[in-house]
Amino acid sequence: MHHARQHAETRLRERRHRLAHEAARLMAEDGIRDFHQAKLKAAERLGIFEDASLPRNKEIEEALAEYQRLFGAGEAQVDRLLGQREAALQALEFFAPFQPRLVGGVLDGSADDHSAIQLHLHSDEPHEVVAFLHDQQIPAESRMRRFRLDRVRHVDVDVWLFAADAHSFDIAVLPLTALRQAPLSPVNEKPMPRASASQLRMLLAENEMREHEGN
Repeated sequence: MHHARQHAETRLRERRHRLAHEAARLMAEDGIRDFHQAKLKAAERLGIFEDASLPRNKEIEEALAEYQRLFGAGEAQVDRLLGQREAALQALEFFAPFQPRLVGGVLDGSADDHSAIQLHLHSDEPHEVVAFLHDQQIPAESRMRRFRLDRVRHVDVDVWLFAADAHSFDIAVLPLTALRQAPLSPVNEKPMPRASASQLRMLLAENEMREHEGN
């Protein structure tokens, strides 16, 4: 009995591992940004339909990082990430009235060709962001997204999607209280890493120094 249970657990781990890596591949190659969607598509591709086999978001994130180390760590990726971060800095300065923060793959270095530059703006009057976009003549597509502010509180916020200078932007408008503590990541349920304009300038300067020293 013990051997049978051990065998079943081993098979379950193997299926979760396969699904995590297939979901990561789909996210990297097909531009899927939603973890749940990537899981379901991976399960369909591999013919694995048991809910217990579905990997956690954290497992997919780790598989995605491994995929990018293996297949995407070339000079082109470094140049692309630099361009995305420089565009993000311009956007942070542009949206300065709303105390913006950079989050997501452009900040942590996992961004790929399909990744949008994700910003969190902060305002208790979301219509002010709408008016700002209108005044700046930026056509944007509206979405709603749910964020977890902490272990018990959720909030549905306005999200605006637009393109500028060959980059895609994903702008979420969070309440001012979120400035004190970032919302929780859907990956690991910890506060999202984020950077202000000054912090991003420091990151860019540090990267430039490392590159200079490497040469």
